[in-house]
Amino acid sequence: MDSQTRVYFPYVSPFDPCPPIRVKSYSVPPELFIGFQPENLPQYSPMEALKRGVLWPALYSPYIPTGQRERGEGHHER
Repeated sequence: MDSQTRVYFPYVSPFDPCPPIRVKSYSVPPELFIGFQPENLPQYSPMEALKRGVLWPALYSPYIPTGQRERGEGHHER
């Protein structure tokens, strides 16, 4: 898994009537890892920035559907 995805294992009660979800995951936004914006960050071209929705590659966070995150899929670039 990539560094922006976190996984945890919730408690499963033996008395829960629903099928258990044993593994859950969530995405952590990349801006949590950058305190202040450093000078001279690399930038995408204007067209690539429009496709990705962000100008700086360091702040790019692709959307990976929950089912694919749990299976470890979805690490491809556009």
